[in-house]
Amino acid sequence: MNKRLFPLVLALAGAAAHAAPQLETVVEGLNTPWAVAFLPSGELLITERGGTMRTAKPGTKPSSPIQGIPALAVQGQGGLLDVVLDSDFARNRTLYFCFSEPGDAKTNSTALARAKLSEDNKRLSELRVIFSQKPKVDSPLHFGCRIAEAADGMLFLSLGERFTTMAQAQTLDNHLGKVVRIGKDGSVPADNPFVGTPGALPEIWSYGHRNSQGLVIDEKGRLWEQEHGPQGGDELNLIRPKLNYGWPVITYGENYGGGKIGDGITAKAGMEQPVVKWVPSIAPSGMAKLKSAQYGASWQGSFFIGSLKFGYLERVKLGADDRVIEQEKLFPDAGRMRDVREGPDGLLYLVLETAGRVVRVKP
Repeated sequence: MNKRLFPLVLALAGAAAHAAPQLETVVEGLNTPWAVAFLPSGELLITERGGTMRTAKPGTKPSSPIQGIPALAVQGQGGLLDVVLDSDFARNRTLYFCFSEPGDAKTNSTALARAKLSEDNKRLSELRVIFSQKPKVDSPLHFGCRIAEAADGMLFLSLGERFTTMAQAQTLDNHLGKVVRIGKDGSVPADNPFVGTPGALPEIWSYGHRNSQGLVIDEKGRLWEQEHGPQGGDELNLIRPKLNYGWPVITYGENYGGGKIGDGITAKAGMEQPVVKWVPSIAPSGMAKLKSAQYGASWQGSFFIGSLKFGYLERVKLGADDRVIEQEKLFPDAGRMRDVREGPDGLLYLVLETAGRVVRVKP
């Protein structure tokens, strides 16, 4: 090879090896999309907050709305929210979705439903609400509403404290500001930590949460949750049963417009510290812990968390001791990001809320 060309060849090879991942539009034309799941057929199943659920093949227009969605309280942050497929969906066509459920006198709460999707993907049947947050509250805010299925088939659901009732995140006689654990039929597992505790609701797994917008189970079976702080103090938490995660007694945030929340403390005995905190707030939404090696070793095992506020994707990698070893901001101009999922192809899919798109991260 010509010696003068050799350095150029090396430079080009290095550039190719370190080429930055790119975003590729998979579906567009959506109206405030909130969550995405992946059907065995290769189609995407997408919820829109206004109350519609649609399917879409990559590169095609979204389908007509799927029929059979229950009545929703579509106001503020409420509406049709998260959706996940049952681990045996290919056989039983069962899915789970959470939504803001209307009550009496303008009240509402977060609810979890199960249903079967027809073979033609056009309608839901056998719909049943298997969990309804108590109490219902007159508030359009902080529904939480992320779902995760554990290896044993139990379902976890994150529940916001509804903003106006934040103090109730610290009491166990309600579901406000809690993560709950139930069976697929809505039953309470006998080994839930507060079963038999006087005055405590038996579905509760952990408490002291604000407004969780991410919930994943890692390769070790551990549950991770991320939640919005107020003005600052967003958190990534490792969730363990019976533990208190502090809100609103401890927080790294402050009141909107400034000023301390409560005593303005960030730590207290008996209350858990976040694994990662964000000050100022990024308004995290959606979360995946990447299993695949599609993007190389540095990304594998990282958490990927969307930012609603700044419209980028945050990557966080933890070491063996669950301390941060890498953290970076990706795709700074992507747009308001609502959901982050790892697809069956091992690639990351991002739901861009205001853009009305689902995009894929190309290696």
